[in-house]
Amino acid sequence: MYKTLIVVDGHDEALGDDLPETISFEKYLRRYPKRDEPKTRIINLCDTTHYLSKGYYCSLLAEARNHSVLPSVKTINELRTKSLEKEGYAPLASIASESADIPSGEFWLYFGKAAIPALQKVATKLFGVYPAPILKLVVRRRDDKSELQVIRYSYASLNEQQRSDFSEALRDFTKTVWRIGARKKRYRWDMAVLVDPSEKVPPSNKEAIARFVKAAAKQGILAEVVSQQQLQNIDHYDALFIRETTAIDHYTYRLACQAENSGIVVMDDPTSILRCCNKIYLHDAFSYQGVSGLKTEIISDGDSDAVEKLESQFAYPFVLKMPEGSFSKGVYKVTNRDELQQRLVDIFKFSDLVLAQEYMYTDFDWRIGVLNGRAIYACRYMMARNHWQIYNHDAKRFFSGGFETLPTFEVPKSVLDAALRSASIVGDGLYGVDIKQKDNHAYVLEVNDNPSIDHKVEDAYLGDELYMQIMGEFHRRLEARGR
Repeated sequence: MYKTLIVVDGHDEALGDDLPETISFEKYLRRYPKRDEPKTRIINLCDTTHYLSKGYYCSLLAEARNHSVLPSVKTINELRTKSLEKEGYAPLASIASESADIPSGEFWLYFGKAAIPALQKVATKLFGVYPAPILKLVVRRRDDKSELQVIRYSYASLNEQQRSDFSEALRDFTKTVWRIGARKKRYRWDMAVLVDPSEKVPPSNKEAIARFVKAAAKQGILAEVVSQQQLQNIDHYDALFIRETTAIDHYTYRLACQAENSGIVVMDDPTSILRCCNKIYLHDAFSYQGVSGLKTEIISDGDSDAVEKLESQFAYPFVLKMPEGSFSKGVYKVTNRDELQQRLVDIFKFSDLVLAQEYMYTDFDWRIGVLNGRAIYACRYMMARNHWQIYNHDAKRFFSGGFETLPTFEVPKSVLDAALRSASIVGDGLYGVDIKQKDNHAYVLEVNDNPSIDHKVEDAYLGDELYMQIMGEFHRRLEARGR
């Protein structure tokens, strides 16, 4: 049996009949732990708003004394560091979708119990995320959606009626078996998996993300799937795995830089993003290093002389590419001078340089997944129906073509060698190398810094082992980091 103590900021005061002993923080500080005391659980009702307050120290001391405590130091810190405002607001976007029937207003939650039935499901989930005795939930309705915010509260801040309601909830809670603070599997590291729930073509589908999380756990890594809005403090994590489309002028690149500067293991690292997101860099680096690619020209002007020069170098049709783009975006096939001139006008509105490249039709493009210099998967992506690319962004039904996933040992040597060599020029991260093959010759198109890894596509041959290999690389880097 556990002995329960209630700790408050001020003087000892009984909170009600049939309730456990109430003591002041000073008494808990000076008189505990006691010799031969039974197993003890602490309900900390002190004010925890400020870092290193008495309420903070109450939970800290309880954990040091092997007392089960509510709230834990972790919960106190999360409510503090994830706040949107100094008063202690915390965003709860992940739970807001389940609160469509809750009206706007302020609601007090005591040990995860709500006064109105419509709020109980949300209150239970909130208590699971932030297990604290007293929380004030603020609900705001905006554009038919709910925005939830939570504020921690101390017992001293409650009015007379609220104290009466709280005492009733406290009486019920002390009669239950605590699930809070039960021993969970210990993880050595924490990882943020960054996703964009609204992205039309994300690098990984939900099923793949779930497998990444499961594989991370087997490597001793607690992976948390977060959006950019939920990632309030990146320094809480040991690793960052970016699973949304990256760009230079974008928060994905800024977060990668912030993570790297903080000593956090990150994929994609900022150098890889910088190099892979710009086709000008890739073309120049590959040309310098002798990597075989399609005939390409960099142009900086769209006047008549530039058009005539392109027509003398390339036969129609040929391809124009914006330097930055992904999933076949910003890539255009031109079949005559009028199309060429118009596309040049359009692209030069966004970039001072444009890539012109010979057109080579093949039934499929190779995609070789490379991780730290080693090929880990291979796919043949077929062209989208009635289209010359594997993605057709204008199509309503047949957005992409079919695929075939193969073991890497079945990939032609010329293709595998080209993939490994081009990836090594970029770095030692996780890459998807796109290659065309014709007459046993491999032509590198580009290297992608956050390649597609979807369940039942790229993992069709290796299955869960693919996710284990990627998380194993995170494990190796975290070990090498030395903390």
